[in-house]
Amino acid sequence: MTRIVTRKAPPRAVWQLEQQGLHPLLARLYAARGITDKAELDYELKSLLPPATLTHATEAAQLLADAIEAEAKLLIIGDYDCDGATATAVGMRALKSLGADVDFLLPDRFKLGYGLSPEIVDLAAQQSPDLIITVDNGIASLEGVARAQQHGIATLITDHHLPGATLPDADCIVNPNQPGCDFPSKCIAGVGVMFYVMLALRAELRNRAWFTERPEPNFASLLDLVALGTVADVVKLDRNNRILVSQGLKRMRAGQMQPGIAALFKAAGRDPKRATAFDLGFLLGPRLNAAGRLADMRLGVECLLTDDPARALTIAQQLDAFNRERREIEADMQEQALAILSDVKFDDTVAGIAIFDPGWHEGVVGILASRIKDRLHRPVFAFAPGEGGIIKGSGRSIPGLHLRDALDLVAKRAPDLLVRFGGHAMAAGATLREDDFTRFQQLFADVANELLDPADLTRTLETDGSLEGGYLSLDAARLLENEIWGQGFPPPLFCDEFDVEQQRILKEKHLKLRLRKGNSRIDAIQFNFATQPGNRTRAAYRLAINEYMGVESPQLMVEHLE
Repeated sequence: MTRIVTRKAPPRAVWQLEQQGLHPLLARLYAARGITDKAELDYELKSLLPPATLTHATEAAQLLADAIEAEAKLLIIGDYDCDGATATAVGMRALKSLGADVDFLLPDRFKLGYGLSPEIVDLAAQQSPDLIITVDNGIASLEGVARAQQHGIATLITDHHLPGATLPDADCIVNPNQPGCDFPSKCIAGVGVMFYVMLALRAELRNRAWFTERPEPNFASLLDLVALGTVADVVKLDRNNRILVSQGLKRMRAGQMQPGIAALFKAAGRDPKRATAFDLGFLLGPRLNAAGRLADMRLGVECLLTDDPARALTIAQQLDAFNRERREIEADMQEQALAILSDVKFDDTVAGIAIFDPGWHEGVVGILASRIKDRLHRPVFAFAPGEGGIIKGSGRSIPGLHLRDALDLVAKRAPDLLVRFGGHAMAAGATLREDDFTRFQQLFADVANELLDPADLTRTLETDGSLEGGYLSLDAARLLENEIWGQGFPPPLFCDEFDVEQQRILKEKHLKLRLRKGNSRIDAIQFNFATQPGNRTRAAYRLAINEYMGVESPQLMVEHLE
């Protein structure tokens, strides 16, 4: 069952935004998202939170500046998702432009797993670095930092994940979520943290007169990478993140982007002149992520680092092929997962679900968990086999359950159960022994039942109410497309009743509709539909642009149909 609610748009805030010159439709939408002043929509770079306000960013800059002046060897250790890949690329491009001797190393998710583990530090030590810099990982790497100390290697942790009870004994830690950090943007992505450290480093080198005999780089050129990693990591788009994304999209639309970003647009069949946050999250991000899921994310980072457009396009086409393969694997796994749930007679009173199949692919369990979570509206963990009797799981949650906190509670109740775990409120990972899966399955269900209110188990669709018939137009669709929407600042979703004039099924799984509201008629489509409507229906939908044979027209993307 789905409950549809309407966001409240305070009339006074709507009126004030209109008086400040905002389009009436945008005024209503922004007021419903807590905006009370047009100044909050100023996305110029000057409005960014200053780098010095990020705790230890200045100390990290001093550490890096000392290393560069001493011609020390730096090694970035990243992550195998889009945030980690873009953060690695930002670090590589920025540090090289500042004259640093820097290289990067990414863990093989199938052999070394996530983060700064002792095993990857041993591998890194073969390159004899003086300083290891983590991006998008490291806050939980107590053993990895200790191993680096044994090798005589200094460590700089840059991360955004939630810390455990004890922090690693690194030379410097930059993480807005570490104790004592009052940086307002707690939801900044790993790539954003690295970008901030690079801004602080440039300022430090400027103070040391580093640029008297060499050019000072313009780090605005890195904002396309920052925008991609921020959107793809599904972090909340607070104002600071919206600035980063807006500036990155602005550069993409102007054709000012890395060759790899341009190549990913081409592989996805999208025009960067009309780049949106949707493109980054649902088209470019998955193609880059596919390298880390099925092969080696080093290929994805190489796509972002090469300055050769032909090489970038070749890699982007490989990534596109990986993404198609990933979709096929995911579809098969999803069918199997639903069959498993059917076989065990899934009880809809169970709040938390854990599933495992020895034939599943480790690189796709996160997407699988997300799909099952969306279908059942339950927090879900999906596990695939690793090596040596270990299984590795990825979880996705629903509002009301902080997934990492739930895992922490599981670990406290069964200290010997989890080999390792970590993550965010909405996404987390866990590793355990295969023999312990049934125990985890039961304990996770128990914890979820305790932490979730019964009302949380009903899917709630928050909409912006009715859309006036006059706005079912191409101009209105373009108006909405040009704004910055995303996680925590959701894109407009409207709800109306329509007469159904036509309907047909495409490719046996999509529903194509011709709808009428008053005197307005418009096409609509619902992907992977569940039921067909009668002559009249209530629909929750997004207003979008359909392009066919070079002709654009407005179209409704239906999210829920009654």
